[in-house]
Amino acid sequence: MKKTATISTKNKGQKNFGKIVLAIAFCFFAVNAQAQTAATVKGTVINASTQKPLDYVSVVLLQLPDSAVVASEMTDAAGAYTFAQVKQGRYAVKALMVGYVPAKSIPFEVKQQEVQVPAIVLHERDNALQEVVVKGQKPLLEQEADRVVMNVEQLNTAGDNALEVLKYAPGVRLDKDDNIIFRGSGSVNVLINGKMTYMSGAELQNYLKSLPASAVSKVELMANPPASFDAAGTAGVINIQLRRDETLGMNGTANLGVGQGAYEKVWGGLNLNYNTGKVSLYTRLNAGHYNSFNRLTLKRNINDSLYNQVNYWHPITKSYNVTAGADYFISKKHTVGLMAKGYASPENTLTTSNSVNYDAAGKAFGSMSMHNPKESNTDNYSLNLNYKFDIDSTGRTLSFDADYVNYSLDADEHFTNNFYGAAGEATQAPAQLRSFSSGGASIRSVKVDYVHPFGKGYKAEAGLKSSWVRTDSEIRFEELQEQGWLNDIKRTNSFVYDENIHAAYLSLSRKFSQKLSMKAGLRAEQTNGKGCSANTDQVVDPDYLKFFPSLLMSYSANDDNQFSVSYSRRISRPSYRNLNPFTFFSDPYTALEGNPFLQPSFSNSLQFNYNYKSFQLLSLSYLESNDFVMNVIEQNDETKVSISRPENLAKSTYLSIGSGGTIPVNSWWTSTLQLEGAFATVSSPVRDIDYNSEQFTWSVSVDQNFNLPKDYKLQFYGYYSSPSVQGLYRAKSNYQIDLGAKRTLLDGKATISLKLRDVFNTSRFRSTINYGNVDMYWQNQWESRRLNLTFDYKFGSNKVKTARNRRTGTGEEEGRL
Repeated sequence: MKKTATISTKNKGQKNFGKIVLAIAFCFFAVNAQAQTAATVKGTVINASTQKPLDYVSVVLLQLPDSAVVASEMTDAAGAYTFAQVKQGRYAVKALMVGYVPAKSIPFEVKQQEVQVPAIVLHERDNALQEVVVKGQKPLLEQEADRVVMNVEQLNTAGDNALEVLKYAPGVRLDKDDNIIFRGSGSVNVLINGKMTYMSGAELQNYLKSLPASAVSKVELMANPPASFDAAGTAGVINIQLRRDETLGMNGTANLGVGQGAYEKVWGGLNLNYNTGKVSLYTRLNAGHYNSFNRLTLKRNINDSLYNQVNYWHPITKSYNVTAGADYFISKKHTVGLMAKGYASPENTLTTSNSVNYDAAGKAFGSMSMHNPKESNTDNYSLNLNYKFDIDSTGRTLSFDADYVNYSLDADEHFTNNFYGAAGEATQAPAQLRSFSSGGASIRSVKVDYVHPFGKGYKAEAGLKSSWVRTDSEIRFEELQEQGWLNDIKRTNSFVYDENIHAAYLSLSRKFSQKLSMKAGLRAEQTNGKGCSANTDQVVDPDYLKFFPSLLMSYSANDDNQFSVSYSRRISRPSYRNLNPFTFFSDPYTALEGNPFLQPSFSNSLQFNYNYKSFQLLSLSYLESNDFVMNVIEQNDETKVSISRPENLAKSTYLSIGSGGTIPVNSWWTSTLQLEGAFATVSSPVRDIDYNSEQFTWSVSVDQNFNLPKDYKLQFYGYYSSPSVQGLYRAKSNYQIDLGAKRTLLDGKATISLKLRDVFNTSRFRSTINYGNVDMYWQNQWESRRLNLTFDYKFGSNKVKTARNRRTGTGEEEGRL
C-alpha cells in the first residue's frame, strides 16, 4: 500500500506563486514611478612616494561651506572609495590614515551625474614610527550592518583546512560528526563566494577539507540575511570567501604543506590570475593526500547488560580541486563571466569494530569483531554563466546567473563479522556481506536580480529564481551463503527524488540620515517535489508556498557607537540524503536510515548588536525552531541493533548573549577575545514520551598574536566550551589549545608557518543520550593533534583593479546534497 504525504494542491500553489510575482512587480514599479535620482561620488587615495593605492584609509565626505561630515567610508584594496546617494550641493573629500598627513580634495559640485574626484595624495609623516604602527591591517573580526566578518589572514592557519577555519568564527562549532553548528543549530546554509555548494553532511565536510585554509580570505556570518538570499538555513548563512587577486597583469600564490599526527598528510595548491583590465582570467588548483583516523567509543546499557563498543575508522583520502573562470568587461556597463569547478576525492577506508558484552555482575559473556574495507569515489563539477548590466551611474544594476551542478558518489564495501563466546571461542561461522552503492544529483538554476536606488535615500531590490533538482540513488546488498553471494532484498533499494523551487523577493531600504538606516524585505518560495522508493513503494509529494519576511535597522550614534537589530523567518528543507530511505550499517549493531516523510523546519530569529569601535560589546540573539530535524535512535533490545533515523521534533530555542572583538594591547601584541553564554531548550514527543531538556552553556576563545622583530610572529589560541544540549544529546565540556609561529620572507612575498594543533590532545566530542529504552554514552575522537608546516609564496604584478563581487544562484540546493 502506498503512503502519500501531500501538503496542498500543486495547481493551486503555482497559481498563488504567480499572483505573488505579479504583486511584487506591481509594488516595485509603483515605487519606481515616484523615484528621484541621486548622484554617486567616487575617487582613489594613493601614496605620494610610491604612487600606489592605499587601502583601509578613512575618507569622509564634507559638505561645504561648513565642512559638516555627511558620510564616511574606507578605501578598498584598490585604494578606491564610493559614496552613494549624495544630494546636490558643494562638497570635498578628506582622507586620514595613521602615519600620514591628512589631505583634502579640491571642492566639487554634485548634481545628477556621477562625480569622479581627482586622486587624493597622502604623504608619510617624517616621524612615523615604522616599528610601532601596523598600517592597513584588518582586525580579525569586523561588524558590518548585516553580518560579522572574520578576516582569515589574521589567523595562523598553517595546515588547517576550510572546515577547521570555521571553528575560529564566533558562534560556530563542529558536532560529533563534523557537521557545522551555528547559533546552536545544524541548519545553516553554507555558501562559497556567495554560491550555494549543493552539499551537506559528509559531502560538504569532505569538500571543505579539500580546501586549504590559505585559500580562504574571509568568513561572513549572517544570522538574518536579507531577502535577496535563499530562505534556507534556520540559523542563518555562512559565506566562505575564497581568495582571488584582481591586480593587473599576471600574479598568483603557491602553497605547499606537510603535516604529521598519528599519520602523514601532504598538500599543495596554485592560484593564478591574469588581468588585462578588459579580460580577467583565474584558476585555482589544490591537491592533497590525507591519512587520518576517527575513534568512536559507545557504551550502551540494554536492560541489565552493558555493551562496550569501539569503532576505528581509518580513511586514506586523495583530493583534487580545480576552479577556472573568466570575466569579460565588454564595456563600463556590461560584464559577462563564466566559471567552471570540479572536485574529485577517491578514498580507501578500513573500519574495524570490537564489542564486548557484560552482564549485570560485570562479567563478559560475549564479543563481536568486524572488518570493513571500503573503496569510494566522490565527483562534483559545476558550471556558472553570469551577466551584469550597470544601467547608469546612480547604482541601478541588473544581473543574471545560470548554473548547472552534477554530483556523484560510488562506494563498494565488504563486511566480515565474527562472533565469540565468553571464553573467546567462535560461536558461529563468520558472516560476510558486501554492498554496492551509487548516488547522483543534477541541479539546474536560473536567477535574475535588479537593484534600483531612488532619491531621498531609498533603494529597492527585486529578483526571481527557479531551480530544478533530481537525485537518483541505488544500493545493492549481498550476503555470502553456501550457494554463493545472494541478494539481500530487505536492504537492496533505489530512490528517485525530483524537486523544483520558484522564488521571488522584494526589498526596500532607506537611509533616513547618516545615522539611521532600515531595510525590509519579503521573499516567497514555492516548493514542489516527488520522491519514490522502489523497495518500500513509498511515495512523497510535497507542495507548499511559504513567505519569509526580514527586517534590519541600524543606528550610528557617532563614529564609535553603532547599534543594529534584525529579524528574519527562515526554512530548513530536509537534505536529499536524509530523504533517502536507505539503511547503512556501520557495524552489526549500529545503522543510519533515511526518512522520506520529513517535513521542512521553520524558524524565527532575532538579533541585537552593539558595537563600540571595532569591538562587538554586546550581541543578543534568539532563535526558535519548529519541526526541526534531529537524528532519533530506535533501539531493539532483543537484537541489540540501534538505528539512527532523522525525525521532526517539535520545538527548540536558543537564547544567547555574547561579546568579543580585537584589542590592540600595544604595538606588538594584539588580542582577540570571544565570550558567549546561552540557554538552550528542546521539547518534543519522542518514542511516545514527552522529552524536555534544557541547559545553560558558555564558551570562551582567545587568540593572541605577538609581532616580534625580524618579521617573526607568534600565536596562541585557546577554546573552552562548557556542557551543552545538542538536540537529544547532552554534550560534555571540550577544550583545545594551539600554538603557532610564522615568519615573512623575501620582502613579504613568502611566509613560512609552523603550527601545533591541540597541544594536549583534548579535543573530542563526548555526550550522553537518555530517553525511553535508550541509555548511551558516546565519545568521538579524531586526529586533532597535528604538527603542520606550510610555505606560501606570492608572485606577479601588484597593480590593483577593483574586484568584481557577485553571487551565483545554486547555493540552497547544493547545501542539501
